[in-house]
Amino acid sequence: MTHIRLTFLALAAVAVAACAKHGNAADDHSGHESASAQSPVSSAQRDSMQEAADLPAGGADAQARLAKSPRHGEWVIVKAGSDSVRAWVVYPQVSTKAPVVVIVHEIFGLSNWVRAVADQLAADGFIAIAPDLLTGKIAPNLDDSTLKAQGPALISTLDPAAVQRDLDAVARYAMALPAAERKYGIVGFCWGGGVSFAHAAHAGTSPELGAAVVYYGVPPKPDQLPNVHAPVLGLYGGTDARIALTVPGTDSVMKALGRTYEHTIFPGAAHGFLRAQTQTDGSIMKANLDATRQAWPATIAWFRKYLK
Repeated sequence: MTHIRLTFLALAAVAVAACAKHGNAADDHSGHESASAQSPVSSAQRDSMQEAADLPAGGADAQARLAKSPRHGEWVIVKAGSDSVRAWVVYPQVSTKAPVVVIVHEIFGLSNWVRAVADQLAADGFIAIAPDLLTGKIAPNLDDSTLKAQGPALISTLDPAAVQRDLDAVARYAMALPAAERKYGIVGFCWGGGVSFAHAAHAGTSPELGAAVVYYGVPPKPDQLPNVHAPVLGLYGGTDARIALTVPGTDSVMKALGRTYEHTIFPGAAHGFLRAQTQTDGSIMKANLDATRQAWPATIAWFRKYLK
């Protein structure tokens, strides 16, 4: 037992060093702008690349995809402790009860793009709920450019405990819907990816949380990793060294703990590749789209494996 404990502590120290060097849960989203600011491809190319593969929209296409979605989406207000949180819910077109997936937005807040991701999750058979974790801090229904300008500073003011309280509340709300199974997963992007991994630690041995998916987000601190019991899938961009270099240490600790942590680092893909899948040019665009074409089916397979 002493040998096992010493091994775990050594592995944890490696992960601590990696996280200290490359970031923490307050993800500053560095690198995202360079991954999304280039010239977009044509709308015809985007449609053929995305919809044929049943992928979520890229950032430039989110509003159009939402406008033509056949699925029912609605805004709800969810009680969270003594406060409340606004959330966007989308229902799948199925005849049976469906498991829930909670979507944690990026550092920019609850954008049209995040709502489009929720719509795609509903298309894939899940009740998708995306809470606005900036409820009460920013006006509702702002355009994505305004959110991008104002969101990061506001995200930095959030209390991590309050964020987890809100996520608990929206998960309970969604699971209590008549059309829902009593099981949920969580997926987050960038800042939200770190939050989704932290939620797995926060949930501990809860039987209701079935799985977590982390898109290019930082891991919890090593002393929190023993609390992670739900299977975690990590998906990272190969050029996103600040985040990708945290993976080996996390993997070592999770293996030592006997936890399920699978991960893929996509060569050439940038931070924020799912949003930027069709917004950059040259080799980066190809790498982002290639990563998206692999990462999204892996996400859906992960949730189907552990939630259904």
